[in-house]
Amino acid sequence: MSGSGSRPDGEGTGRSLSEIGKQVISCRRCPRLVEWREAVAADPPRRHRGEKYWARPIPGFGDPEASILIVGLAPAANGANRTGRIFTGDRAGDWLFASLHRTGLANRAESVHVDDGLRLQDAWISAVVRCAPPANRPTPAERDNCLPYLEQELRLMERVRVIVALGGFAWDGALRALRATGAEVPSPKPRFGHGTEVELGDRLLIGCFHPSQQNTFTGRLTEAMTDEVFARAVSATHERAV
Repeated sequence: MSGSGSRPDGEGTGRSLSEIGKQVISCRRCPRLVEWREAVAADPPRRHRGEKYWARPIPGFGDPEASILIVGLAPAANGANRTGRIFTGDRAGDWLFASLHRTGLANRAESVHVDDGLRLQDAWISAVVRCAPPANRPTPAERDNCLPYLEQELRLMERVRVIVALGGFAWDGALRALRATGAEVPSPKPRFGHGTEVELGDRLLIGCFHPSQQNTFTGRLTEAMTDEVFARAVSATHERAV
């Protein structure tokens, strides 16, 4: 089953996710992030001169009936903040969607712009923070301002059985959001690690190094390592089929 991240004329879960998306897009809760995302759009790097930036918060994207939820840190200043779709238009997204394509979760390996035909199959991508933060470092207050959106997605997406957290920040945010939705999170809180798995009731949390250039260029994260995580996510959904 595939989707575009919303169903404008749909019913049920897709329609509700669309409503959350609209709330996200109009959000101005964090003055520092609002100022930063708009400042980047007003003075982009030379390679993006003349392009019209989205410069607003980024909603979730993918299959509304997904059993796999992928959680990132935040939009990239010249990636999703420019294109308007999570992980679209930057190197991290190129790496991520190529892996999703290889593991059967995306219909194509590239993510260039919102009208490029990319569709996800049984996967939904979200983030802990929905605005591009300076130096990719949201504050704890900004994280807490934004987490309710992820919590709402988790409550609505009842078919989700596997959550893949891209990096330590996403791992922590996912655990916080899950706890807020009633999941029993172990104490002490499980530590992030690539390939680490934590059982949380009827859901499984899997850690994956973030596909940032500092990880992919140095070999800390390889294509094989990324594919192994998503292949494991796919097999785990079959084990936990609703």
